[in-house]
Amino acid sequence: MTKRVFIDGSAGTTGLRIRERLADRSDIELITLSEALRKDPAARKEALNSCDAAFLCLPDAAAVEAVSMVENEKVTILDTSTAHRTNPAFAYGFPELSAAHREKVASSNRIAVPGCHASGFIALVYPLIEAGVLSPDALLTCFSLTGYSGGGKKMIAEYQDADRNPLLGTPRQYALGQSHKHLKEMSAVTGLKNAPLFSPIVGDFYSGMQVSVPLFASQVKATPEEIRALYRSKYNTPMVRYVDAADREGFLEAGTLSGLDCMAVTVDGNEDRILLSALYDNLGKGASGAAIECMNLRFGLPATEGLKID
Repeated sequence: MTKRVFIDGSAGTTGLRIRERLADRSDIELITLSEALRKDPAARKEALNSCDAAFLCLPDAAAVEAVSMVENEKVTILDTSTAHRTNPAFAYGFPELSAAHREKVASSNRIAVPGCHASGFIALVYPLIEAGVLSPDALLTCFSLTGYSGGGKKMIAEYQDADRNPLLGTPRQYALGQSHKHLKEMSAVTGLKNAPLFSPIVGDFYSGMQVSVPLFASQVKATPEEIRALYRSKYNTPMVRYVDAADREGFLEAGTLSGLDCMAVTVDGNEDRILLSALYDNLGKGASGAAIECMNLRFGLPATEGLKID
């Protein structure tokens, strides 16, 4: 049966990638508003209530407003904003974390799509706390290298400007005040009592992401090989998989899975200092790909339907 889908905020990078992934699917009918109507409240409300699933690709306040417009209890909302990621009324859209997460995504009509940086951190840390090998009291550090498309249209234009500042060619760390909007989600979903010291860095490449969490061996009740075995057992699907060697000639490259919707998790380091890393596309498993995966599961379809995983 064909499902009617509306993308509220389809002009942004996340919305455009979702539209691109859904455009050729015969099981999806996209509801499209004209340029004149896409910000019209009445037209948006009608579209939100006449669809089977609505993707919200909006700023937080606008996403909250959109949710309030939905009166049809049969509509599934997939919110890609930060607004509802720690709201218990919303399923957290990372089904690979546990059977309970997957079931809640498949049965809920309110789904919060994870943040891009948060996706990698949570994928790495959640299994360790779940297995009892990492304490919820742990004080962690997280580094995240992302392509500039994560900054939206304004940043994309800035990086692609022929007359841009030459310094844009160098990596740039941001969120220097340690108040990044993903921190709350990173703590709440993993169960950490303290938010990590977080260093996000934007690089001069369009898309791709590498999130790393370094650990001293004294912080975990497991050897590197035991952590590998833990990840290997949990992450063995096309969407998220453990790989033994994700580097290329000793370099771990943030653009490895650019353009794809999957994630690779790996473990490096040695017996004393362990490096956990996740590789994926900030617009793929970090945003649009994750959103469509959740919609697929909600509709009873394979998680990878219409997605690019290789």
